[in-house]
Amino acid sequence: MFLLLPFDSLVVNLLGISITVLFTLLLVFIIVPAIFGVSFGIRKVYMKTLLKIFQWATLRIERGAKEKNHPLYKPYVNGIIAKEPTSLEEEIKEIRRSGSGKALDTPEFELSDIFYFCRKGIETIMDDEVTKRFSAEELESWNLLSRTNYNFQYISLRLTVLWGLGVLIRYCFLLPLRIALAFTGISLLVTGTTVVGYLPNGRCKEFLSKHVHLMCYRICVRALTAIITYHDRENRPRNGGICVANHTSPIDVIILASDGYYAMVGQIHGGLMGVIQRAMVKACPHVWFERSEVKDRHLVAKRLTEHVQDKSKLPILIFPEGTCINNTSVMMFKKGSFEIGATVYPVAIKYDPQFGDAFWNSSKYGMVTYLLRMMTSWAIVCSVWYLPPMTRQPEEDAVQFANRVKSAIARQGGLVDLLWDGGLKREKVKDAFKEEQQKLYSKMIVGNHEDRSRS
Repeated sequence: MFLLLPFDSLVVNLLGISITVLFTLLLVFIIVPAIFGVSFGIRKVYMKTLLKIFQWATLRIERGAKEKNHPLYKPYVNGIIAKEPTSLEEEIKEIRRSGSGKALDTPEFELSDIFYFCRKGIETIMDDEVTKRFSAEELESWNLLSRTNYNFQYISLRLTVLWGLGVLIRYCFLLPLRIALAFTGISLLVTGTTVVGYLPNGRCKEFLSKHVHLMCYRICVRALTAIITYHDRENRPRNGGICVANHTSPIDVIILASDGYYAMVGQIHGGLMGVIQRAMVKACPHVWFERSEVKDRHLVAKRLTEHVQDKSKLPILIFPEGTCINNTSVMMFKKGSFEIGATVYPVAIKYDPQFGDAFWNSSKYGMVTYLLRMMTSWAIVCSVWYLPPMTRQPEEDAVQFANRVKSAIARQGGLVDLLWDGGLKREKVKDAFKEEQQKLYSKMIVGNHEDRSRS
């Protein structure tokens, strides 16, 4: 009887059965566990399996490269130029001694000093420690994705078949599954926060809002097959404080919000993001700014101060770098978040690039393209460390406090601590940076001249 059905009816029946099975699996193994915050351990088994496949593929490629006498490329983790942590004065002294044999304080100016600045300029062009923070982190092993280490241009037939199988799994199975989960999570977030928003203020509304947010963010985390390890959870941010973290990706928000309850700070958007923001603010006191207000630093500081002074309000989640950095470094923190006198709860986030590149290069990819890259990666694996709370010391200004917090985050996350402003991603170097080097050199020359005049 089944074989006598028309072909169209057979296709429709098969499609209906497939969709029913898919949503049943989503409900039983992903959505329900996300609601209760539990895991069956399937993602960890999946991660360990991938690691074994990556290791085998890397060894196979390296062996094939050696058989064909292909040179193996090793990424420069610490830069392509070896640099010693010496001062301007010490380096110029060394150049003068090696060039003329004269002491540093003999002349006021020597032509050989020019070579120091020429060398520094060439080093910066060859090994720019700022620009390379906005490109994908280089891998030492192959992860069967298109973006990979230069070693792996050589691919054997078996590895080509394995790569093709990976493409089918990621695009034909994982991508539809993840899109369905993301749609479910966002729909529940908008619907749930809108309904909760109509409730009167009180403990019941706060309880429901918290669990609706957590549930929806956990579903969105599973939409990326995110495997997150949280450390030192006793240091999680508390009400009336500010949570600051290094910034690699827009998904940093859901990574943190799936383990805690935060008030978000950001600019008001239109479109789908605007719909989500308007629904969220009904259930939770998020701090959204108009585009014109964001430029008013005093207004922003006032709104944040009013929020943190109310100890019953949620901790504010802020990314002080102001832009995404490629998971290797922490760049300058904007001082605004550190001027308002609140307790700061630092958080370090470190992604494992073996399973997928979480860095968002906004100058190269739009949001839709970026999310597509995330959803077609193998997984998003990261570690989150909650650091002990920090407060501003009496002798510190806001910049010094920001640098102290930044150093603590970099040290815990194994990241490079840089003083450069992440705004250099799109802007030219400020004149202040150039003038700083000029002042150091002139101070050295003038200082030597004044010392000789006194003697």
